[in-house]
Amino acid sequence: MSYNIAIDGPAGAGKSTIAKSVAKELEFIYVDTGAMYRAIALYLIRNNIKEDEQDKISKYATEANVEIVYENGEQQVILNGENVSGLIRTEEVGKMASASAKNPAVRSQLLDLQRALAQKEDVIMDGRDIGTHVLPNADIKIYLTASARERANRRYKELKAKGIDCYLDEIERDIIARDEQDMNREIAPLKQAEDAVLIDSSYMTIEEVVKEIILLYAKSK
Repeated sequence: MSYNIAIDGPAGAGKSTIAKSVAKELEFIYVDTGAMYRAIALYLIRNNIKEDEQDKISKYATEANVEIVYENGEQQVILNGENVSGLIRTEEVGKMASASAKNPAVRSQLLDLQRALAQKEDVIMDGRDIGTHVLPNADIKIYLTASARERANRRYKELKAKGIDCYLDEIERDIIARDEQDMNREIAPLKQAEDAVLIDSSYMTIEEVVKEIILLYAKSK
């Protein structure tokens, strides 16, 4: 029987980084659902679809075949046969992913793949609605968050390290706007599941958060 860990939370909370580390420690498969939504967002951008064109998003999203494969233990995101893992982490793609994630056609397309993976494998899955919608019966549910300023600061440092010009206040405004959109979308909005454990990582290291989740796992066994 498979064991599932769900991690939800707002943009920039460190969900992917934490989930990858926990997956490695527990030898689970890590499923980055956000990357799947970003792949569809990239396809929409390539087809010049705007964030508010929901009818076109519905139509074009069905043309985007997204797959998750593993190479040397690392997750790779495949869009219509192309490895796009290195192309989906831009701010532009992130904004489109947030806008298109509320579209029923987009969500339906990815839901089956996510649930099928969790049914047959021990997985740790992160996103916005994993514990509330995708895997409501997950063995452990985490709601990982941090202050908007701290999340913006982390993103600022990440972009600066890559030599990308950016402004902290602008990133923070984008994060707050994305939170508002994610929390108020009609379909599966971002919220903490009633049985989820809240972890505020504002003043925690990655190692401390990972340790806390692994402790929760050990107690559940």
